[in-house]
Amino acid sequence: MAAARWAPIAGLLLLLPFAATPSRAATPARSPSSSTAVFQLQGDVYPTGHFYATLSIGDPAKPYFLDVDTGSDLTWLQCDAPCKSCNKVPHPLYRPTKNKLLPCANSLCTALLRGLGANNKCPSPQQCDYRIKYTDSASSQGVLVTDSFSLPLRNSSNVRASLTFGCGYDQQVGKNGAVQAATDGLLGLGRGSVSLLSQLKQQGITKNVLGHCLSTNGGGFLFFGDAMVPTSRVTWVPMARSTAGNYYSPGSATLYFDRRSLGVKPMEVVFDSGSTYTYFSAQPYQAVVSALKGSLSKSLKQVSDPSLPLCWKGQKSFKSVFDVKKDFKSLLLSFASGKNAVMEIPPENYLIVTKIGNVCLGILDGSAAKLSFNVIGDITMQDQMVIYDNERGQLGWVRGACSRSAKSITSFFP
Repeated sequence: MAAARWAPIAGLLLLLPFAATPSRAATPARSPSSSTAVFQLQGDVYPTGHFYATLSIGDPAKPYFLDVDTGSDLTWLQCDAPCKSCNKVPHPLYRPTKNKLLPCANSLCTALLRGLGANNKCPSPQQCDYRIKYTDSASSQGVLVTDSFSLPLRNSSNVRASLTFGCGYDQQVGKNGAVQAATDGLLGLGRGSVSLLSQLKQQGITKNVLGHCLSTNGGGFLFFGDAMVPTSRVTWVPMARSTAGNYYSPGSATLYFDRRSLGVKPMEVVFDSGSTYTYFSAQPYQAVVSALKGSLSKSLKQVSDPSLPLCWKGQKSFKSVFDVKKDFKSLLLSFASGKNAVMEIPPENYLIVTKIGNVCLGILDGSAAKLSFNVIGDITMQDQMVIYDNERGQLGWVRGACSRSAKSITSFFP
């Protein structure tokens, strides 16, 4: 369970995985019987700190904003059960009814509690109680419920599905900052059986494939199913078993700066849309900072900025990363198990420009955030379609304009 978006600077649940080998693999076979659901995204890396989708839940269906998190499994809504500790949210709290409660003996309850550790047991057989702790010490406590979801399909129709999720009546803020008031809960899209994606696959509604495209301009789109996976240009890498947990991971990669190796040992990485920024462990983080500082022009001066730990100011305020991009070099991640599996990280995928016109490094020291792994967060996934193909056990990415509407993306991702 990876990154809940509790604060812009840290918000990972507790899981993540990555693998290595790139093969320009064939596109997954598409079954006419399975649908593809498409959601427009809202939010941005800075200053919002997260991306969220609108899901329609209940009967009658009501809208809820859910933070998109590929680093955790359980989807949950803040709910009035009654609420012991809830944060300010954009919509009225979800209200469960007794007939919606999932009994403890249900296999989804068993799987969730097993994943959370041996101490998690049901006090009552009538319901499935859970408590999830995220890596920034934020937490959600509640019960599992099952209710109707109305999912927008690519062909402009809707499909209704009965799905299980968490009714969270006690949320605690993480130590790294304030809870975002812009969302009603979390959309867990991890690899576990309780994730919405796994449930949709189990019910034959969509394939167990998802993709997201986060725009540097804010917004973007998210899809469940395989009908929008491009047929060419995608760099595919097999999913690895992450040592950190059940995360989406392409395994280990060698880090380069300006096409020169930084001399750090291969680093295991995980893809986590629940993390606003990218996190490297101490050694690669320090190597990146040293390389950056050694290559910067004298016109940039290091400065303190409340937004992020490492920032610079120019001779005049910057309006966007593109004003200062020429002063920075690209990073590259070369994945071990493939010949051409490289992810380029240009300056716009690791820098932000703050409200006061400074440029800041959006790669953070994971050891300071108590992370034992390297996280590719939203900043680095911007303007790339990232595809998590659980059917074939592979991850893919292809660069393109994510500001387009989901319906018009075929021309950008042939």
